[in-house]
Amino acid sequence: MLKKILIGLGIVLIVIQFIRPDKNESNDLTYAVSTKYSVPEAVNDILQVSCNDCHSNKTVYPWYANVQPVAWWLNHHINDGKRHLNFSDFSNAPIAIQNHKFEEVIEMIEEHEMPLPSYTNLGLHAEANLNADQREIIMDWAKAQMTYLKDNYPADSLVMPKRGGDSPSTN
Repeated sequence: MLKKILIGLGIVLIVIQFIRPDKNESNDLTYAVSTKYSVPEAVNDILQVSCNDCHSNKTVYPWYANVQPVAWWLNHHINDGKRHLNFSDFSNAPIAIQNHKFEEVIEMIEEHEMPLPSYTNLGLHAEANLNADQREIIMDWAKAQMTYLKDNYPADSLVMPKRGGDSPSTN
């Protein structure tokens, strides 16, 4: 009985190798953050190594991304990361959202929520871990971009719109 279960499991593992998610490799930079904002080389280097695999349209995949079901997990992780912040589509969002995303970058870096531990655990992507200086470089850059927005756009255009039923009644 155990032999049949192991054979069945082996067959399933072989079959799922042929069911692959689409890879995140378009690298479309039409609305990249760098099309609108200054991205110094030091910042760009940090983004390339620590952020862009999950927060851009160009992922550099590790070898194990070709093994199912790991590739499905990675695909979900990348799509979720891009849903929260995509540096490749950054300037396509309304100004208030861009401002808010810079604010979130600061918060996530400051609170050590990024990069995710699941990305750097077990020595995987150890180069993506940010030291104190790198954290400061990214936070200072995001703050400078928020200052740029504040200096160049009306204050009300930088505020996120309220959601749902928060608007006053017109009775």
